[in-house]
Amino acid sequence: MKHISVLVKPASSLCNIRCKYCFYADVSSHRDVKSFGKMKPAVTEKMITNIFADLDDGDHLTLAFQGGEPTLAGLGYFQSLVSLVAKQEKKVHVHYAMQTNGIVINDRWCAFLKEHDFLVGLSIDGHPLYHDLNRLDAKGRGTFQRVLQTKQLFDEYGIEYNVLCVLTNPLAKEAKKVYQFLKKQQIQYVQFIPCLDDLGAVKKNKYSLTPKRFASFYHQLLQLWLQDLRQGQYMSVKLFDDLLNLLVRRQVSACGILGNCQVQYVIEANGSVYPCDFYVLDEYCLGNIQEQTLKELFEQDLSKLFLCSRKSLPDTCETCPFKAMCNGGCKRMQDAMYVDNQGYCGYQQVLKEFIPKTEEIVTLIQEVSG
Repeated sequence: MKHISVLVKPASSLCNIRCKYCFYADVSSHRDVKSFGKMKPAVTEKMITNIFADLDDGDHLTLAFQGGEPTLAGLGYFQSLVSLVAKQEKKVHVHYAMQTNGIVINDRWCAFLKEHDFLVGLSIDGHPLYHDLNRLDAKGRGTFQRVLQTKQLFDEYGIEYNVLCVLTNPLAKEAKKVYQFLKKQQIQYVQFIPCLDDLGAVKKNKYSLTPKRFASFYHQLLQLWLQDLRQGQYMSVKLFDDLLNLLVRRQVSACGILGNCQVQYVIEANGSVYPCDFYVLDEYCLGNIQEQTLKELFEQDLSKLFLCSRKSLPDTCETCPFKAMCNGGCKRMQDAMYVDNQGYCGYQQVLKEFIPKTEEIVTLIQEVSG
């Protein structure tokens, strides 16, 4: 039984807001074609056909949608896609997910998302002030109140969602404010995504996270989170979940956590396929899903080269007690959370604080879960 996840960009890099730190705006700007527009029906149909070609009865398939902003493909696109999936003869367990800024979500969208059991990632930057500083609409206005309305709609419709918060260097100073906001809004699941420098950047910008700020944020967050956990209150934090999966269950639930790239299937709006969302670049294009199946595309030498290539480890890693469970981590996250140019590793500091508390954390989570 196979479990395959495919990340689809049905509206390419199109977006209805202008986040100051957007990593995909940077990635797409390095291509000959910045945006492939909206995925055409013929591409969608062939994509579903060729994805299912590699699947068997009983397999699990997750179709996740991201952008840019995937809702710009239109509700009709998604209605057509789930209809195409339903017509496939193979008995595959299909799961749907979407990452959205929430701007266009309304009752019609919510009814659809609920009907088809979408897991939704909603982008909220952890605090109204910082959200409105960076997540602006096309007229330069903050989007916090509009996104909060979408969050409230999700609550009303009982849609399963988690909050994705881009952890910028300024926001990382405000762990207490972020945590208090999440608690006030009764957020059950949160993922903090390190804000990255542009590809090939020589100098860090003011938004990009640094290893020291990464460690400082998680130091404060862990204390607040543990304090609540000891009082029977539990919030799922993605990094903590990933560490527990790795340390306790011996499961890898985050790409790059062991220092190796995992196979990702990223499909752009024109059908082009890439090995990683961070590297949707012309030089890493494996081919087109309209012409080959995913298995055929990922058996190419270019795919193997990407998965096996990585930067050499800094000297700091050679004496690190956690080298075997990290090996330098995700190569794209290197400057944001691992070793800086002074040899300080933010991730090492987090592990030093988290690992000794693992047994207590597991016991407390079991008690909260009943």
